[in-house]
Amino acid sequence: MSFLARLNRPWIHFVLLGALLFWLQGQLFPEPKPVVGPLSEARIEALQQQWFTTVGRPPSEEQLERMISAELDRDMMFQRAVELKLHLYDTVVYQRLLRNMHFLGLAEGKSDQELYEQALEMRLHLGDEVVKRRLIQIMEQLMLAANPPPAPTEAELAGEFEQRREELRRPPRYSIEHIYFNREREAEVEGVIATIEGQAMTPEQARSLSSPFLPGYRFNRQTPEQLARHFGSAFVMNLEQAEPQPGQWRGPIRSTYGLHYVFVSELEPSRDATLEEVRTLLERDLQSRARTASLAESIDRLREEYEVVR
Repeated sequence: MSFLARLNRPWIHFVLLGALLFWLQGQLFPEPKPVVGPLSEARIEALQQQWFTTVGRPPSEEQLERMISAELDRDMMFQRAVELKLHLYDTVVYQRLLRNMHFLGLAEGKSDQELYEQALEMRLHLGDEVVKRRLIQIMEQLMLAANPPPAPTEAELAGEFEQRREELRRPPRYSIEHIYFNREREAEVEGVIATIEGQAMTPEQARSLSSPFLPGYRFNRQTPEQLARHFGSAFVMNLEQAEPQPGQWRGPIRSTYGLHYVFVSELEPSRDATLEEVRTLLERDLQSRARTASLAESIDRLREEYEVVR
């Protein structure tokens, strides 16, 4: 029997026709996509209030649109996580639902498993923000596992380093000792300085002339930012204006607390950073950027499977 003769059978025609009709039905009448959104007015107002609390002003229309889009993406990922039943396999969700059941006073006389099953029947996992955040976090991990971000290359590191060279510049470092005069002793400053200079006293010898200063009297290799934590920003500005030189006294220099007579032991000027000094920082920043881009790609693909209503 020839091949064509074998095909000339009614049941084969029926199967082929059925397969064709099934395919046409899927093309012409596809299953409706799950719907996400829109956000309620209360949630939009909450987003605006959160922005106002953080920034101190209402968001612009563009900023509000971005916040709404991000919130809809969160809803979408949460919905996909529930569809995948991820909440059934996570210990954090399990413990959270048990805690909620105890809080509601429904735990008496029931085992943890019974409480957990009752919580699922009550659909408590759908309205709990902690559960939602946890499931979204798991979805992000799954997306990144399916679409892992590439590791930064040497060329990318070098380009990032060149682009941020000024930002990454190493600040100056000061090694100083000081004699402190509180506000009640400011009238004595000139006389004490004259004594120190006349007797060529070392900072250690002169320390007995200082008022008590809680942060201490010797500071090694401090950046301007670190000095500002101890003395205040005005002190750093005044010290820089005094043009400090290693091995010399400078002052009196005013700070937030009073006056200081400062001996500069060592001064390391500001300089460009080397790539090796900032490699870890640059790698972390590039990895974070790649992670964000990879996650955004995955969310875009997931968005095609839902009808997102704004």
